[in-house]
Amino acid sequence: MRRREFISLVGGAVAAWPLAARAQQAAMPVVGFLGTTTASDFTDRVAAFREGLKEAGYIEGQNIVIEYRWPEGNYDRLATLAADLVRRHVAVIAAVGGEPSPLAAKAATGTIPIVFSSAGDPVKLGLVANLNRPDGNITGVYFLSSELGAKRLGLLHELLPKVSAIGMLVNPTFADAETYVGTVKEAALPLGVQIHAVRASTADDFDTAFAALAQQNVEALLLANDAFFLSERRRLIALAARYAIPAVYFWREFAVDGGLMSYSPSLVQAYRQVGIYTGKILNGAKPADLPVAQATKFEFVINLKTAKALGLTFPPGLLAIADEVIE
Repeated sequence: MRRREFISLVGGAVAAWPLAARAQQAAMPVVGFLGTTTASDFTDRVAAFREGLKEAGYIEGQNIVIEYRWPEGNYDRLATLAADLVRRHVAVIAAVGGEPSPLAAKAATGTIPIVFSSAGDPVKLGLVANLNRPDGNITGVYFLSSELGAKRLGLLHELLPKVSAIGMLVNPTFADAETYVGTVKEAALPLGVQIHAVRASTADDFDTAFAALAQQNVEALLLANDAFFLSERRRLIALAARYAIPAVYFWREFAVDGGLMSYSPSLVQAYRQVGIYTGKILNGAKPADLPVAQATKFEFVINLKTAKALGLTFPPGLLAIADEVIE
């Protein structure tokens, strides 16, 4: 072979490699991942989602592409981000992080399959018609987390049985917020506890909300479920410490980062299931044939360092049922 012909052949092959790579990527199914806060908040959950996809035979970058969209806690952006994924013609949308994301995805498309994660009842929210047979283009995982408000209230009451006034921090823009408040207030009646709900939809509202709680002489605090609160957890934990208010939180990360205690479903289990369902749909399953999965594993975490700083001692009964004790 002549040198010029050889160079021409090699040059043509090199030029073809990027084209081949792009063609291979274009042939891969594309999944949209619609979160509610930031990528850094979802590190563990994205890893669990990928594990679920792997169980179904899909590995990101090898035989699947994932398009991530993050509204950074601004729920008003979700409609635009969901519409962008629809224009991208993704094969499935994983709408996760709480109710705002799947509600935005459902409003954006009635044909692209959606797999959600939701703390609130997906039937009451209008996401699905039935848990066992969702119908339509949507299914997912139900955390039961909103229903756990009564459980969290009970844990606070067991730790502080003489407390008569408990505050609740609620984001009014969160779809299931008022349902959560109602559930907790109903559970408080037989305990003789009064619930004072204060609302905060932005970080700028936090100082005012905690000042209002102090004026109402609340002796403990319960946070309503909200992905935005999770993304601002360090600031909320610091405010609870400044006002010396014992608090129970809705995700494990709060207790790990210095909150007094948390009671929550297992995020790893739930997001793995979202990944598994996404993989099943890519393999031909219909969302309507996949029953909404419900959380079965729950985690009670206690932070003894924070308890000591607040001058509190956990009863042996609470310590005995804790899944994790941070000392």
